[in-house]
Amino acid sequence: MPAVRLVRWAAVTTAAACVAFPLSAAGPAGAGHTDTRRPVFLVRPAGHQAPVDAVGSYAPLSVLAAPTVGLLSNTAATEGITPATARGAAYLGRSNVLRLPSGRWKYVPPGRTASVVVAAGDPGARQQIAQSGAWLAAGRVPGGTPAQRAAAERALLTMRALLRPNGAMAAGWSAGWMYSWPRDSSFACAAFAHTGHEAEAYRILRYSAATQRPDGTWEARTRLDGSGPPDGRRWQLDANGWVPWSAWQWYQTAPPATRRARLAGLYPMIRKAADHAAASLRADGLPPASPDYWELMTTTTNIGTAAPLLAGLNSSADLARELNRPADAARWAAAARRLSAGMAAKFAPLRYQRTVDGQHGHDSAVAFMAPPFNAASADLPRALATTYTALLLPNGGLTPGNDRTAPWGGNAWTPSTSFFALAWAGTGRTAKARQVLDWVLSKRNSLGELPEKVDAAGRPSSVAPLAWTGSIVLLTLVALDGNGLPTPPSWTAGEQSARPRA
Repeated sequence: MPAVRLVRWAAVTTAAACVAFPLSAAGPAGAGHTDTRRPVFLVRPAGHQAPVDAVGSYAPLSVLAAPTVGLLSNTAATEGITPATARGAAYLGRSNVLRLPSGRWKYVPPGRTASVVVAAGDPGARQQIAQSGAWLAAGRVPGGTPAQRAAAERALLTMRALLRPNGAMAAGWSAGWMYSWPRDSSFACAAFAHTGHEAEAYRILRYSAATQRPDGTWEARTRLDGSGPPDGRRWQLDANGWVPWSAWQWYQTAPPATRRARLAGLYPMIRKAADHAAASLRADGLPPASPDYWELMTTTTNIGTAAPLLAGLNSSADLARELNRPADAARWAAAARRLSAGMAAKFAPLRYQRTVDGQHGHDSAVAFMAPPFNAASADLPRALATTYTALLLPNGGLTPGNDRTAPWGGNAWTPSTSFFALAWAGTGRTAKARQVLDWVLSKRNSLGELPEKVDAAGRPSSVAPLAWTGSIVLLTLVALDGNGLPTPPSWTAGEQSARPRA
């Protein structure tokens, strides 16, 4: 989600060709990486740069730079819906087929990369509607009310549209978001897994394995074809926690007949990620400073990196136990204990503020210390309440943090707000969880899509849909459905050898 995404790029394209715009970006930081500057090239795919109106003519050139508000997709190809096209339109049933104000339908046919406008009742469009409904029915649509279930269906269809055939998960479908972040992808993996779509969850994990760097880390984001990063932005250590955590969540729901063999195939990725995470811990048990989900560098360790690494080390230790790798399990469990002790000593007295120096205020990443990421400590409920109050905006949503140097302004961010719905659902505060969730769901746009931000007046803003918010909402709904979500075990001394293997 991130601050870097606050600075978006105006792009003017023609309807016939892709255009690249050179910008500049800071080079990556960290061991083994040099600090360089090189051009960034943002390219609009052809399917996104030629929006059409209800009668099939091209929209005004001024509309081309507008962020998306919805998606058309045949699952292999996806096209953004502009605000102009969405005006007066609505999705048909449980699908990504759009009914236009004229009564005609708009969709991306199988085998095509761009949408077409067809007569109402078109057989190909009807078939796509039926296929989307069958995919939803094959899994689980969480939610205790019709409104929640409708939101869950739309979030699932959105995530399916953003998932590429190779397993890359696009964060969104506007320029600047059409890349795969390991963090966003890991949440989507967990959401797919817990809604019965194991094939999609596993596909994301395979992509994570394919794009892992030799040292066990990941780039901040990659192009959707897996060819590497689009720019030189700093890599982010939190991926070494998020990816193993998502693998652990997938494993809890995967079919017993195949999950062990598939885990063995993913295990080299998990081992490299966990070993790098463990080796990064300093004498005080904490990881070094690294950009986190804000995509801003801090001078001292931040909670947005430490908490995911703790979840990832605990997850890795448990997965090693599943594959009867006791040495790996013991090594990562020991690292998790060191990290947990360091966080108890440095972060807990500050109620899990953004950084250990206490100079950067509260951070919505305090929610990463709660289930389904980490087992909640006794002091966490108070920290959650304190942070929520500190970050609450007049429009009812949350800012990611209250660091005075961060450029958040008066916009609420739906991922940060949703973090608290998920954390309170995981810690038994279901009334609070539902209250926050209701606010998030009330901010869906006219197509029912979840936006990235909500402006000071309470209106959806920035791009929609956002895969990350959809994933968090789905996980929250699953957690509220009754059985909750599993949390990686917190390993105590000797436990890794005492627990029976599944």
